[in-house]
Amino acid sequence: MAQIMRKQPFRPCELKSLKLLNIGCGYNFHPAWINLDLVPCTQEVQRYDARRGLPFPDNVVDACYSSHVLEHLKKPEAMEFLQQQFRVLKSGGIIRVVVPDLEKITRSYLHELEQADLGTSEAQTNYDWMMLELLDQVARDVRGGQMGEYLQYLKDVENQNFVLSRVGTEIEYCENGFQMTLKQKLAGMSLSHLIQKARYEIAGLVVAIIAGKAAQKSFQEGIFRNAGEVHHWMYDRFSLKRLLQQTGFQDIKVCCPDESQIPDFNQYGLDVLEGKAKKPDSLFIEGVKPNLD
Repeated sequence: MAQIMRKQPFRPCELKSLKLLNIGCGYNFHPAWINLDLVPCTQEVQRYDARRGLPFPDNVVDACYSSHVLEHLKKPEAMEFLQQQFRVLKSGGIIRVVVPDLEKITRSYLHELEQADLGTSEAQTNYDWMMLELLDQVARDVRGGQMGEYLQYLKDVENQNFVLSRVGTEIEYCENGFQMTLKQKLAGMSLSHLIQKARYEIAGLVVAIIAGKAAQKSFQEGIFRNAGEVHHWMYDRFSLKRLLQQTGFQDIKVCCPDESQIPDFNQYGLDVLEGKAKKPDSLFIEGVKPNLD
């Protein structure tokens, strides 16, 4: 793990406006923040792999924010990820973590299961979606999985409103991804990513020649499952609170989507847009770095 989390070189010029840090932002960013992502969707986002530590010195950041990132890390990586944020935050700095809410998902799953078992037709399609929320991003071995296919044809399903109530504006990001051409996807990759992709393709061909198609498929699935899309863990209010406490944070509390100790947080539109939660299936939690002097 120490090898994975090694620090990348820090460039002092980045500190001029350093205050708010949005890690693994995807399409969810604001120019007032320093936005980091492995594959930037715009020039306002800096290319960075947060699994390799944070490229900032100690005690310089006022707030760290990550949304639907922690669950994509293995448990030891998740602890390192939070420790890095603890390190760069100032005393009194705030961490805000947003993850899929395992408790909400399981409660919804159990409700739809009971209704489906009673023969309610609408509940049966809702049950199918809840099964995807629980399992698809853990079990998938191709990009998007069954959930991506479901969302791609959402206008044709009978429980469209139910699904939209679960995913919120996240559906717009999915649609953007589906509509991207190969040229656009390649344009978003750095030269190092393209070289690595070519290496994987060549390695897959070598595996197929030496060990056959089945071995090649296993190799490709292994590469995919370590590329950052699948969920390696899930959290509820108790487990996430405990993890933050173990990292050293204090005053930990579950928040509403529009509630935060970060000053003027709602003006950035990261969790709430036009009065609606962007990811309503989420758990929102904050903690404070204590004064260690």
